[in-house]
Amino acid sequence: MLTSHDGLCGIGELAERAGVTVKTVRFYSDRGLLPEAARSAGGHRRYGSDALGRLRLIRSLRALGLSVPQVRRVLEEDAAGGEGGREGGALEDAVAGRLRELGSELRSLRWREAALRLVQECPPGERAERLSVIGGVSLPPSTDPLVRFWRGWLPPRMPARSVRAFLEVAVPQPPDDPAPAQVLAFAHLNALTLAPCPGTARPQPEAHRAAGARGAAVLYAGLAEAYELAGVQMRRGRDPRPGEALDSFVDAYTGAYGTRDSPNFRRRLAGQLADDPRIDRYWDLVTEVVTEPGRRPEPTPGSAHDWLLAALVGQTGAPAPSAV
Repeated sequence: MLTSHDGLCGIGELAERAGVTVKTVRFYSDRGLLPEAARSAGGHRRYGSDALGRLRLIRSLRALGLSVPQVRRVLEEDAAGGEGGREGGALEDAVAGRLRELGSELRSLRWREAALRLVQECPPGERAERLSVIGGVSLPPSTDPLVRFWRGWLPPRMPARSVRAFLEVAVPQPPDDPAPAQVLAFAHLNALTLAPCPGTARPQPEAHRAAGARGAAVLYAGLAEAYELAGVQMRRGRDPRPGEALDSFVDAYTGAYGTRDSPNFRRRLAGQLADDPRIDRYWDLVTEVVTEPGRRPEPTPGSAHDWLLAALVGQTGAPAPSAV
């Protein structure tokens, strides 16, 4: 660095060597990132021999998107040689935080791109309705409305751990890089959970009343296992049938009701489940959200339940359910 006889340089020289403007150097100086070594007789800033390297480091950190407070912590740790904590910890934390932010930003951009394609490919007469639906989804997309919907569905006072376990399987996570059809399905799902179900404010299955909060916890834990077993059969393209999955399904209800499995119980259960309110539209949309375009539909708790109920109806001869 070119310096004067006192080993210091002015703000203009420092800015020129660093390839920045004087205004930039002044900005970092005023915020304490680039301390001046002295002032000239005329009050001009003077910088030491380490200022150029420090300024270049500041520019590199800022180019990565780090905030001024984050840059300050990195510089302070660098000056202290990592004393009082893990060496490089401030930089690692800042970079990790920035990566999380970028991930969220990129996800939002992918969703926005897919939403724009939905509008672009939509017939003019349908654009107003489509804009209204996709406009109700936050970016990045949030599952909060879906969680609130299911918390209202589940029995009151159901153990928190059981509620969390159920939500993990009932609430689909929006794909990071969605196809336009997946964005539209999630937007419709979001709208569905924000409005009452058709015909009733919030339909409830008979099992909630019969089993109670504690029994419902047992029920949903058993159903999760049955749905997983049914999903294996569904991925193989098999039609509803008796077997391990159906037995597990029935066991979930006997455990919740505190009764034994029997042909008579299965007939009564089939009739009860056939008459229960249904939210097929929710599960149809979930299937669209979680299934990549062109792939075989992924089983969901809703489609697995339908498969198991069909197997139970077929085994017992009970009337088939009607969708709501």
